[in-house]
Amino acid sequence: MRWRDDVPVVGSVELPPDPHALDALGRNHSLETALADLVDNSVDAGASSVLIRFIQRNARLIGLYVVDDGHGMTPRAIDTALTLGGRRDYRSTDLGRFGIGLKAASFSQAASLTVLSRASGHEAVGRRWLQGQNRDGFHCDVVPGDFAVAELDRTWPFSTSPSGTVIRWDHVGGFPASEDPHLVGTFLSRTVDHLRGHLGLMFHRILARGKLRITVDVEDVDEGVGVPAEVRPLDPFGYRSSPDGWPKTLTTDVNGLALSIQCHIWPGKSNDAEYRLPGGAERRQGLYFYRRDRLLHAGGWEGIHAPDKKLQLARAAIDIDGDVSGLFTMNPEKSRVTAGAGFARAVGTAHAADGSTITDFLHAAEQTWATSNQRETARRRPVIPPGRGINPRVSREIIDELPQLNDSPLNILWVKFDNNDLFHVERETMTLLLNRRYRAALLGGRRGGLNDAPLVKALMFLLMENVFQGVHLGSRDKDNIDLWQEILTAAAQAELASFGGRG
Repeated sequence: MRWRDDVPVVGSVELPPDPHALDALGRNHSLETALADLVDNSVDAGASSVLIRFIQRNARLIGLYVVDDGHGMTPRAIDTALTLGGRRDYRSTDLGRFGIGLKAASFSQAASLTVLSRASGHEAVGRRWLQGQNRDGFHCDVVPGDFAVAELDRTWPFSTSPSGTVIRWDHVGGFPASEDPHLVGTFLSRTVDHLRGHLGLMFHRILARGKLRITVDVEDVDEGVGVPAEVRPLDPFGYRSSPDGWPKTLTTDVNGLALSIQCHIWPGKSNDAEYRLPGGAERRQGLYFYRRDRLLHAGGWEGIHAPDKKLQLARAAIDIDGDVSGLFTMNPEKSRVTAGAGFARAVGTAHAADGSTITDFLHAAEQTWATSNQRETARRRPVIPPGRGINPRVSREIIDELPQLNDSPLNILWVKFDNNDLFHVERETMTLLLNRRYRAALLGGRRGGLNDAPLVKALMFLLMENVFQGVHLGSRDKDNIDLWQEILTAAAQAELASFGGRG
């Protein structure tokens, strides 16, 4: 058959989605991004207060609430909200976009989603979806009105009357299946900290305006509610000062629409939470995409440049409210923005009022980092250069972070010992010898090589490099070597025993 330009059709057939499509929603969500998606809905509902509450009984976590004092939903609106792909009329200021956020976020974490809501002038209504049940259609459970009222009128820190919404998750998959108070307490502490950091970053502009308050607390059904923790704005551009001339706004024209890139440089290494951010400052270098003042994507260069430790002070904000000429794609979880093929080219043509380009921005950020790093390095004790046996990546870090002595390099090599000692200091050859007997155990059975065991060798370098300095060993150095030998050899023997005694 020869090629035909058009594909013929003879009619159409309706192909509704399989009812189990609900089971596959939200695969790319984490707990933090799922809850951020629900907060988006609260913002769109005009809420001034949002509460995230973990529920526990006998120490075990059994559920979670997200509550807001927004305008609530009528019976018709709640049915639309619970419809898979239900598309309400989005306003230009709304954070919602795809019509699956509530369902995808909830079913990424929980097997049961209940929504209870009350709009001003309307009765309270409730709906429930169960994931994974046998069903032959998209049948959503109707929750009785008295239960909806009871849930809406629970003891929340703000009123949900005359309007508000309660979202309830039951059978949350990521909660520990334990009643151990220590284990659950540790989980809650870490989870609440991570959640506050994530929400504080993603909603920092909205929180900073004072129009929204987000709190997180824990309720024990037998003992009551604990102390609430407020989410504070975490501004990734919240530095106190910046290098001369920065920040600058680079602009370019893309098919008649303006693209603006606000380029910021942090003032050297900082301990501020706004600089360190969840995940670490180095991973957070790069582009920050906003839509309706909600941060969608924090870090990465999207084809402009490869990640580089020396660019960790560089951050650039881009507002994509207008979706400039289709250059950007936002995933349904609103946790990532992907730039199209034309984005890097467009950025390459952007320039500031003084003519600065993206290349100038990256160079200035690298120079600022180099200058601040030199100051930090100058206050540190000089070390012997790393030599043979040390992983090249580790060597580069040592050279970048520590001033170097003009001396022969320190080698760390494996050799066969006649005894069980872990190491031997050979100052004449500038070599720290490691006992080959422990090599397989410390490598976990992996195949070794000249530069193997980078963590062990880096720790040994940092601990023992100074005993290779100077003309001779002092009494304190000798005492330290004896101490390290006793403790580290005992640790190596324990490692060998857990490995099965195979040297």
